[in-house]
Amino acid sequence: MRILTSVVVMLGSSLACKSQGFLLLQNKRGLSGYLSRSSAFLWLKPASSYSTRSDNHLSMKMSTSATDTCTKSLEEVSPSYKQLLANLRTLTQLKRASAVLDYDRMVMMPQSDDTAKQRGLQQSALASIIHEKATEPSMKELIAVSLTDLGDLVQSSDGDNFKDERRILELAKKSYEKKVLIPPELEAKRAELSSAAYSTWVKAREAKDFEMFEECLEDCFSTAKELALAVKDEKQEKKSLYTQMLDEFEMGMEESRIDDIFAQIENALKPLIAKVLESENAPSAQAQEGTFDIQKQKEMNKKIITKMGFDLEHGRIDQSVHPFTMSFGPSDVRITSRFRKDEWFQGLAATIHEGGHAMYEQNLGGADLEIDEFLSMGMHESQSLFWERHVGMSKEFCKWLVPNLKEAFDDYNYNEEEVYASINAVEASPIRVEADELTYPLHVILRYNIERDVVEGRMDVKDIPKRWNEGMKDMLNVDIENDALGCLQDVHWSGLAIGYFPTYLIGSATAAQLAHYCLKDNPNMYKDIERGEFGDIKKWLNEKVHKHGKRYGSLDLLLEDQVGEPLNPKYFIDYLTEKYTALYNC
Repeated sequence: MRILTSVVVMLGSSLACKSQGFLLLQNKRGLSGYLSRSSAFLWLKPASSYSTRSDNHLSMKMSTSATDTCTKSLEEVSPSYKQLLANLRTLTQLKRASAVLDYDRMVMMPQSDDTAKQRGLQQSALASIIHEKATEPSMKELIAVSLTDLGDLVQSSDGDNFKDERRILELAKKSYEKKVLIPPELEAKRAELSSAAYSTWVKAREAKDFEMFEECLEDCFSTAKELALAVKDEKQEKKSLYTQMLDEFEMGMEESRIDDIFAQIENALKPLIAKVLESENAPSAQAQEGTFDIQKQKEMNKKIITKMGFDLEHGRIDQSVHPFTMSFGPSDVRITSRFRKDEWFQGLAATIHEGGHAMYEQNLGGADLEIDEFLSMGMHESQSLFWERHVGMSKEFCKWLVPNLKEAFDDYNYNEEEVYASINAVEASPIRVEADELTYPLHVILRYNIERDVVEGRMDVKDIPKRWNEGMKDMLNVDIENDALGCLQDVHWSGLAIGYFPTYLIGSATAAQLAHYCLKDNPNMYKDIERGEFGDIKKWLNEKVHKHGKRYGSLDLLLEDQVGEPLNPKYFIDYLTEKYTALYNC
């Protein structure tokens, strides 16, 4: 899971907020986060010569020949742009500082009501400062003058070689126009509410009582809608409020597009799941079961994830209730996992999943600007699922894994075929983060339908438990025994991450499409996995996804440019169909 930070989005992401300082990425087994690095907090306001086209600025440009100009960067010729970058980088560091508070909240902080209240006030105060700095009138002036300077530079140069500068300004303008529409008190409320709601959610889940959380959840949905309404473009009357909320996590992805993708997946998987669950050839899960020392699990998982490419010199691995990833910039990316003594796979799967998130973050550019942030939550989830499923749950990986299991656990006697069958066994489960990859999509679709209907006024928050329980029975024939196993199992809504859930399934479909094209470009992909050699796979992902950051306007646009077509659920459907009809002989 990835956590949003504002970059606060709640898994992150942090849970994950990527628009308030916290990115919340939650994997199918956990939670993740994103924030930033730390640096100087000095806020530089532009001098008058930066916010106007001064004579000095003009004379500097006029003294530069056309040939010489084309070798200059915008930062070199535009004091306004240089100042804008300094201000944007300061904002990045402030957001990262907020993320540090969020990481501490989920990993180290005491969980008393007073502690949660004080942390909420701390995050609220910092959110107010960030919002104030991000919406200063001088920012608008700097962006406007920088755009004019860019236009002049392009005209005096041989060709337009300023794509990054153009994108930086596009993102800065969009961010400013969005943030200036949000009242400071509403921004502060979001930060304070997310902290308080998290504490309330934890207690309600422990008590298995939705009514303890109902009023707070009402406030979360109400505030999330208020935020979306504040930034909604009045010119786009046909754009639904839920689509506006989706844009916070999956920019450029319309609600109607998700409806189409999810309908294709649901229509294909329901009959497949029914066949699999009715099959008499169900594999045994015994290869996961036994008694496994947790410290040895940690050591094995650390060895595996670093072999895959997670850089421990610029990261660390901790333990938490919900696995997540949080980034303070490429030089400091942290993951957490969780472990059980009675089985080894959940801990390994969570570690690989979060490691996939982390490798994305570690291989983004280091400009400390939005252009070098992750593209979207769906793309982020695709990176974790690529490694978890298409690498870590493959037959070839199991062949490499078994010697590692036997080295870590002296009495482990299962072979690769038994391990592969065990970790890919299908069972209808009430818990999303523990669901197998075949039934997992239906968990996401259920949450998507519920939160969308609440946002669009088709159902009330108080009716969520009933709708949830009925949906689980209808889709997977699972009876929900209590609220903790039902609508209280996920943390996202407590972080106001409404519109986040769909990105999990978008990520699943994207991961399958990337795996298809990775194999096409590297026919030895699975032979490499069998040998425990992951360098070429990581390099391919670096080139196709990581290094581009947010240079594309949407996940569809990146895929179309890098692999030749936008998101196509066909690859995900084919992958699951082929894999599970073979495994279950059905």
